[in-house]
Amino acid sequence: MVFGRRISPDDAALYAADKQLAGEHAGRVAAVEEARAALAAGAPDSAGRRELAGVLETALVDAIASAAAAERVAMGPKTYGTTRAAEISRRKARAKVSVRPYSEELDRLRTARETHKLSFRALERV
Repeated sequence: MVFGRRISPDDAALYAADKQLAGEHAGRVAAVEEARAALAAGAPDSAGRRELAGVLETALVDAIASAAAAERVAMGPKTYGTTRAAEISRRKARAKVSVRPYSEELDRLRTARETHKLSFRALERV
């Protein structure tokens, strides 16, 4: 006998995909650090810097996607869906202590991406 709410097969598939993506999070953050170190080491010409900045941007986008997936996995399968109940469950789950580290990591990565975008534009103008 199953108690509680069941989730739809579509939501279960999304949850499984998010679990897989969340498992890749550590590797994606390591890729961000490698790209950041390569950009800090610098390139002799602006085209090389632009290429390294593009690699960092791509790595940050991938890390943000995996961090968002990790946050959704931490919130649980009942937060998937478009119903009002799922929306309320998401809001309640974000307030939990167990989900907060994932939310903070997501915010940190989003801030790093915005900082990178703004600082690289300043470098292009020089």
